[in-house]
Amino acid sequence: MIVDDTLTAQCLQRLVEPEFPSTGIVADAEVLLKAVTASQPDLILLESAMSGLNGLDAIGRLREVSPATKVLVVTMNDEPEYVSATLRAGASGYVLKWCAVSELVTAIRGILNGLSYMTPPLAERMAPTITNCKGRLRGKSLTLRQREVLQLIAQGRTAKEIANSLGLSVKTAVFHKMSIMDKLGLRTTADLTRYALDHGLLSSREESGLHLPSIKLRLASNNR
Repeated sequence: MIVDDTLTAQCLQRLVEPEFPSTGIVADAEVLLKAVTASQPDLILLESAMSGLNGLDAIGRLREVSPATKVLVVTMNDEPEYVSATLRAGASGYVLKWCAVSELVTAIRGILNGLSYMTPPLAERMAPTITNCKGRLRGKSLTLRQREVLQLIAQGRTAKEIANSLGLSVKTAVFHKMSIMDKLGLRTTADLTRYALDHGLLSSREESGLHLPSIKLRLASNNR
């Protein structure tokens, strides 16, 4: 199944059908989960940037409704941190849209046979990132934007509030949060808050806008 809301979906369908017949297209993010639940496809070619779709969240939801379905991300986004977050979310492969048809077919075949795949040039660039993600990194390893996002998360801000504060889209704010979790090896908002406090990323109550009593209540609630 190809998940894309652009003309690229039809192009991909024509390219892969000779090798993989019965390839369908879903161009509406709202009906995606229903379509996957009903058809249980072997493999999904996912464009993570389609409108109305958060690619990272979508991968997790897709794996929930159809655990046996593999996900191959086909996109133009070659940012290493996003690639790493995508793989951690459960994708089996990642190829860029400018890849050759033969490479796409190779990736599909490999994933269907239980392997993983990443566009070779991207895999070379990803090597340091993959190594770093094996353990938690210090706060100074975060980019300036990631530090800003982390500070706002620790203040209890929602993704929408973070987006408004930093002039970002909500999707970008969520992406930064996922990237931070991936880089630090953390899983929850409470973990991020503890990390910010433990590593001195919130230097003072006035500078960060942090209200310690509310944060303590948040942590206690999340630990129940």
